[in-house]
Amino acid sequence: MAATTHTVTNQPPPLVGYDVFAADAALAEGVGRHVPPALLEEVRGELDELGRAAGSAHAQRWGALANEQPPVLRTHDRYGHRVDEVEFHPAWHRLLGHAVSAGLTDAWSRPAGHVRRTAGFLVWTQAEAGHGCPLSMTHAAVPALRADPALAAEWEPLLTSRVYEPGLRPVAEKPGALAGMAMTEKQGGSDVRATTTVAEPLSSDGEYVLTGHKWFCSAPMSDAFLVLARTSGDEGELSCFLLPRVLPDGSRNSFRIQRLKDKLGNRSNASAEVEFDGTTWARRVGEEGRGVATIIEMVAATRLDCVTGAAAVMRQAVAQALHHTAYRQAFGRPLADQPLMRNVLADLALESEAATALALRLAAAYDADTEQERAFLRMAVPAAKYWVTKRCTPVAAEALECLGGNGYVEESGMPRLLRESPLNSVWEGSGNIQALDVLRALRREPAALHAFLTEIGAARGADHRLDAAIKEMLTELADLEGIEARARRLAERMALVLQGSLLVRYAPPEVADAFCASRLGTDHGASFGTLPPTLGLRAIVERARPVVDG
Repeated sequence: MAATTHTVTNQPPPLVGYDVFAADAALAEGVGRHVPPALLEEVRGELDELGRAAGSAHAQRWGALANEQPPVLRTHDRYGHRVDEVEFHPAWHRLLGHAVSAGLTDAWSRPAGHVRRTAGFLVWTQAEAGHGCPLSMTHAAVPALRADPALAAEWEPLLTSRVYEPGLRPVAEKPGALAGMAMTEKQGGSDVRATTTVAEPLSSDGEYVLTGHKWFCSAPMSDAFLVLARTSGDEGELSCFLLPRVLPDGSRNSFRIQRLKDKLGNRSNASAEVEFDGTTWARRVGEEGRGVATIIEMVAATRLDCVTGAAAVMRQAVAQALHHTAYRQAFGRPLADQPLMRNVLADLALESEAATALALRLAAAYDADTEQERAFLRMAVPAAKYWVTKRCTPVAAEALECLGGNGYVEESGMPRLLRESPLNSVWEGSGNIQALDVLRALRREPAALHAFLTEIGAARGADHRLDAAIKEMLTELADLEGIEARARRLAERMALVLQGSLLVRYAPPEVADAFCASRLGTDHGASFGTLPPTLGLRAIVERARPVVDG
């Protein structure tokens, strides 16, 4: 008689075949809040379609393949010609093609464009986060290129196109294009003032050749890159340049990819070291010597994507934990019904919902494009980028633990989320840079602080713990002695107060109450799962749990 020892029981089904958008109540409600009523049906239709695709088995398989078989650098062809090309698995191209066709590089010209794109970015990058880098770079290049109307007229229709066409050839022959960015160098990192790359002018106005290097080049397979270089040697001011990979005559620009970075996570995406050899052709964007001012709009837009990308990783990690514990039995009932596990899940759900609400509020400010909202963004974006991206790693780690040993196994997908989780905190300026940018806005732009206080003030009087936290923040702001050493503390307080204000105004009472008690009050421990047990934890968990159709 054959022994049956491997009957599989008590294993949750995979979280597949569901609508990633519709299953996320916080996201769906936020879209309804920020999109004008006349557009809402159209936008929800787009996001439902994208959500079903993101939750499908084939998209999940694409994500796994793109990470299992990362990009490969080909410096030369078989005949010895220098080509500097990056080859990707077909799954990468499928992911990127679907994203481009869904409008995830097109926010600037559509009504409610930033909210619908931010929501879509949050949905689709849950299928795979690495290809979000070229999507973000391409989207964010548009405001920088608008500093030169002629360049914008040439490139903006390509960058916002719904057609993805991989491969290098003259962009005049392509229906769509991608853009990357290369600013940091070996000796400087975030200190772009240490840039040593030099731009020498050619006889044609606005044309230059570059000599130098870039230590981090994002999305090196792109059609063009925004880079910074000095226009007059070591003493020159920085200018911004657009560097195409293929020149108008069809020849390859000199863009030497030295190697691809071997990264902790984000492995489906290529990040490179590149060299410019003195013949590398580029066009200046904006005024000479105004490079930082020109590219700063691109940086701001990508920082919003850092917030959104972190919120997406958090949401997918929490969704997996909620799904697993709803099906996994322990001690006679589902894990999610165990009081201590319910506390952990509710705590994770709070963090995820607060991040989502904040990302959508920033996107709505971009869409409004008023003086008040622009001032609000100057302080709110670095504060949000600082805090939300910092919360991503502990959320991903705790969510992994909810799956126990199964979560530590690659097949679960949780290790990939954990490896991805620190990325957005590092990208586009790590924590100290963001905290110092909050101080810079505080010192230089009184309107930014006024707009920020106006925003959080909309919820004053609704929760005593929020009111107390606002008062403490104002006390912190009033004491400028040694404030640089306290910049992280201040950025954290500002982000938490802003999240609390949003949840008090818009989230269900049990969510707002739990957030204010634990994040703004004192009734919380140092780890997840230490919420006051008297709160409505079951309702918080049920609100966040993704439901698979059928």
